[in-house]
Amino acid sequence: MSDPIDAILDVVASTAPDVRGGLVGRRVYDSGENPSGEQQLAADVYADELLEERLLNIDPIGSYASEERDLVIEDDGHLHVAADPLDGSSNLKSNNTMGTLFGVYDEPLPTAGRDLVAAGFVLYGPITTMVVARDGDVTEYVIDGEGDRETVTEDLTLPTDPTVYGFGGRVPNWTDDFAAYVESVEEELKLRYGGAMIGDVNQVLTYGGVFGYPGLQDRPEGKLRLLFEGHPIAYIVESAGGASSNGERSLLDCEPERLHERTPLFVGNDEYVDRLEDAL
Repeated sequence: MSDPIDAILDVVASTAPDVRGGLVGRRVYDSGENPSGEQQLAADVYADELLEERLLNIDPIGSYASEERDLVIEDDGHLHVAADPLDGSSNLKSNNTMGTLFGVYDEPLPTAGRDLVAAGFVLYGPITTMVVARDGDVTEYVIDGEGDRETVTEDLTLPTDPTVYGFGGRVPNWTDDFAAYVESVEEELKLRYGGAMIGDVNQVLTYGGVFGYPGLQDRPEGKLRLLFEGHPIAYIVESAGGASSNGERSLLDCEPERLHERTPLFVGNDEYVDRLEDAL
């Protein structure tokens, strides 16, 4: 068949208008929780079911896993997709930014970030865009109402003059070391934080800077999932010339023992990620 990575990108892009259109009427909570104990919106379940069905129809896909389900769905094939079908879905109630995040691995899940062969996200903002990292290059597309991709930026890289920062978690729950780091950052950069990781990371890709969700005093393991969020975002940002870290090393060097394992997450320009590691 044709390039299987392109086939995956085409499916994610063509599904984006359906996910976006399906948000209307799905702002209510479903009866269940995801494996991380978070209550699911009907929109989370809808997006997950669409991606599972359509991605597993691609012959080279050997499995599909998502933040919304307990287990890996197995199939025949050598590529394995991990997805956060609707990142930032809690923003749906307030009608703020959300997105779809995915990573394509060439080893069975769960596995290390170095086994990624592509990663990307769709951002449902005023327009629908898609950012894809593959073979060391990052490309930004606009997705039209039919689900077709149009390239708008090739060889996307982080600006060398950083402008923005955003950090998650309640401030009283930050560690002292992290709070001191943030104090130094806020003297240099402008705060941009919207509560959906994809939107916040896209700000960093656009303007340069740093985004992070740290380990907290009451949750040292962090909030974000390594396989579904940490690895793909790290792959994209590092491919764009930036850096990633869990506070000690690149997120791509981290291998989860469990499918839904959490991690502290920091991405952005090298200088800010290096300073973060020194601070912690």
